[in-house]
Amino acid sequence: MASINFPPEWTQNKRLTSWIEEAVQLCEPDAVHFCDGSQEEYDALCDKLVSSGIFIPLNEQKRPHSFLCRSCPADVARVEEATFICSKSKEDAGPTNNWRDPDEMHALLKTKFAGCMQGRTMYIIPYCMGPIGSSLSHIGVEITDSAYVVCNMHIMTHVGKKVLEALGPNDFVPCMHSVGFPLTKGKKDVPWPCSPDEKYIVHFPEERSIWSFGSGYGGNALLGKKSFALRIASVMARDEGWLAEHMLIMAVTSPEGKKKYIAAAFPSACGKTNLAMLMPTLKGWKVECVGDDIAWMRFGKDGQLYAINPEAGFFGVAPGTSFDSNPNAMQTIARNSIFTNVALTDDGDVWWEGMTREPPSHLIDWTGKEWTPDCGRKAAHPNGRFTTPSIQCPVLDLNYETPSGVPISAIIFGGRRAAVVPLVAEALSWEHGVFLGASISSEMTAAAAGEIGKLRHDPFAMLPFCGYNMGDYFAHWLNMGADKRKKLPRIYSVNWFRKDVDGKFLWPGFGENIRVLKWIFERCEQAAPAQLSPIGYLPTKESFDLSNLDIPEEKFAQLFQCEGWQKEVEELESYFSFFGEHLPEEIREELDLLKSRLNLLQ
Repeated sequence: MASINFPPEWTQNKRLTSWIEEAVQLCEPDAVHFCDGSQEEYDALCDKLVSSGIFIPLNEQKRPHSFLCRSCPADVARVEEATFICSKSKEDAGPTNNWRDPDEMHALLKTKFAGCMQGRTMYIIPYCMGPIGSSLSHIGVEITDSAYVVCNMHIMTHVGKKVLEALGPNDFVPCMHSVGFPLTKGKKDVPWPCSPDEKYIVHFPEERSIWSFGSGYGGNALLGKKSFALRIASVMARDEGWLAEHMLIMAVTSPEGKKKYIAAAFPSACGKTNLAMLMPTLKGWKVECVGDDIAWMRFGKDGQLYAINPEAGFFGVAPGTSFDSNPNAMQTIARNSIFTNVALTDDGDVWWEGMTREPPSHLIDWTGKEWTPDCGRKAAHPNGRFTTPSIQCPVLDLNYETPSGVPISAIIFGGRRAAVVPLVAEALSWEHGVFLGASISSEMTAAAAGEIGKLRHDPFAMLPFCGYNMGDYFAHWLNMGADKRKKLPRIYSVNWFRKDVDGKFLWPGFGENIRVLKWIFERCEQAAPAQLSPIGYLPTKESFDLSNLDIPEEKFAQLFQCEGWQKEVEELESYFSFFGEHLPEEIREELDLLKSRLNLLQ
C-alpha cells in the first residue's frame, strides 16, 4: 500500500487530508497521485492511456491531439437502477428516486471499496464547478483509480492548484470513485476495467458526498457532472435558496445589438445542444453559448436572476451530430477532444451515424470489429460521446465565465410531442410557469419496443437528477418566485416536434428556431403582441416572424392549436397524484384553473 506524501498546498485543509488518509487505508492503492491540473499532467496521462491500449491516438492532421476510447460493452451509459439517493428519510428521496438507508449503504460500500485499488494508482482531483473565485461556484475533490476519469475531468472542470487555493480551509464535496477492478496478485488488467455486474452510484444529500463503484463511464465516473452538479447541488440549492438545473444557457442578440440570456430545459432527444449552439437563419440575429447542459442560478441583491455554467467542457452525444445539425459542435470537437464508443475510420479519424449523409465503406466499430454499411450493426454506440473544451466553441459567449453570472431574462421548458403542445406559449404567471415545467413530457420513440407514443413525464427535465422529493422541488421553485419584488424571468414552453396528420413535422426546426427565440426576446422587451389561450399566451400571426419561410396559414394554425387538452388535463391529474401530499397546492390550483379555462371554450 502506498505511503502519502502531501504536497504543501494540500495540507491547509484538515478535513481533506484526513479524508485522503482514510481513503488510502480503505482502498489500498499502490501509488497516490495528487493532480495539479497542468497540461503536462494531462499529456502524460494521455500517453499512459495510449501505452495501456485504452486510448487510440487519432490522425494528427485530421483531429489534432485527440483520442478514441472504447468502453466495455457492459459499461456504456448511466445506470438509473444503480443510482441511489441515500437521504436519512425515505420520504425525502421521494417517489422518483431509488432510496437506501444511508447507514446500510455506507456499510455495503465499505466492503466494496476495501482493497479496490490494489495494483493501481489513486488519483486525487481537486476541481471547481464554475469560475474559480465566483460566489456561485462550488468545489469538489474526486478520488479515482481511473486515468480516463482524470483526463475527462481536466476538460470538464477546472482542476489543480488554483482550486486548492480557492478552497483553503473551507468545505468541499468528497467524491469517491473506483472502477471496481483491483489488480490483485496474478490478475491481469483489461483495456476497460469495470465491474459489469455490480455498480453503485450513490449520493448522500445530508453529508454532501458521492460514492461511485463499478463503472468507468460518463456521469457514473465523472462525479462533477450529474452527481455533483445536479443531484447533490439540487439539495444544496434547496437548503441555500438557489437553483441547480438541467438547463442550457444561451445569449440571443438582436440586429440592434441588444442581448438577452435565456436558460432552457429539455429531456434527452429534444435538441438541447443544437439549440445552445444554434446558427440563426434570420439576418442580424446572433446566438452564443454559455453552456449546453447545466445551469446554477441565484437571485442577486438587485433582484435579478443570475446563472453560471458550472462546467468547463461539453460531454455531448456524438451520433446525430453533423455539419447539417450542429456545425458549431463539429468545429468545437475538431481538436483536443476525447471520443468514447464511436467508430474509427481507415484514415485515423472518428465517425458515427448521422455524421455524414453516406457512411464510409469500411470502419472499425465501437467494439473494435470490422464494419461495413451492410453488416447490420451500428458503427457507433447510440450513446457514444465526445468530451471537448468549452473554450473551443466558435460561438462561446464572452461572458461564459463571468464570476457574477449572466442575467436570465427567460426560461424555456420543452418536450417532444407530436400533438397538443403548441410551438411556443408564454406562461400566465410564475406559478403557471412552474406548472408548465412540472408538466414536461415526451412521447417514447421506437427505441422502446411496444411503447411508441406513450408519454414519459420528465418534470423540469430533472427526473433522473433531482436529489430529493420532486414534489418538494416544485415547491422550491414556487418559493423562489414568491417575492414579487424580484425581477422574475418570463417562462415559456416550446415544442419543435408537432406533426401533421401525415406524420410529418410541421416546423422545420434547427436554425429556424431563432424565430421562436425572437418572439420570446421581443416579449421580454414588451415589443410583441400575444393572444390569450387556455394554456398561455400565444403569438399572433403578425407578431411571429415567418419571413422567407414557406409556412401556409393552415400549417401555422396547426402549430398553435390547443386541441386535446381535456385529455391532457386528465393525464396530468393522474401523474401529479403520484407525489401525494408533497405536491404543492399551487400546482393543484393551476390544474384547476386550466380546467376552468378549457371549459369556457366548450
